[in-house]
Amino acid sequence: MKNFCHCQGNGILGSSKTYAEEELPSASSSDCELADSIKAAKHSSTNWMTKFRKGFDNRSQEKAVIMGTRNVSETIKRMLSQSKRIFQAARVERFLRKSFDLSTEERLQEVYQCSLFTTAGPISGRLFITSERLAFHSNNSLKVKTSIGEVAKFPYKVSIPLRKVKKTTPSENLNKPEEKFVQIVTTDDFEFWFTSFVTYKSSFVSLFSTISEQQ
Repeated sequence: MKNFCHCQGNGILGSSKTYAEEELPSASSSDCELADSIKAAKHSSTNWMTKFRKGFDNRSQEKAVIMGTRNVSETIKRMLSQSKRIFQAARVERFLRKSFDLSTEERLQEVYQCSLFTTAGPISGRLFITSERLAFHSNNSLKVKTSIGEVAKFPYKVSIPLRKVKKTTPSENLNKPEEKFVQIVTTDDFEFWFTSFVTYKSSFVSLFSTISEQQ
């Protein structure tokens, strides 16, 4: 049987080793290098993750700044667009008040680009709907010879009080169905034919609705 102790001299214990200590191999230099490599790799990984998080945070902040700038830019554009529309509407109303004798309380409701059909042919212009009337104003001045042979220029204008509008109906040319009209009939049986709307169907619906509301 194998002894677990080695005795030396007069029975005094000189050295002792357990069996387990004899069987357990000692750590070699290569094992120490491997451990150091693992620690270094862990440290490098930790540094890389820290740098990645910092970089991600920085990119997120930059993206947030860019998105914020874009939102501000879009808001400014919408405000400018709205201001432009308000300015244009105010300019149109000033033109209307200058061209027609509008009362102080009278307000512009709608305006349409169209043509008024006459015996001389269609005259292009704009149809205005105010709180009190329908008003048509030609885009260009018409040339007319006076009794003394001189040429006079003046815009073609029509003003119809809303209280005198009896009927508003859609119509079309039977020979040319693509030619569509809006017929306005007054209480004294005068007829006015408007054509060449940019979008006929939506214009008629809006026109009919606005006239009905204001009457």
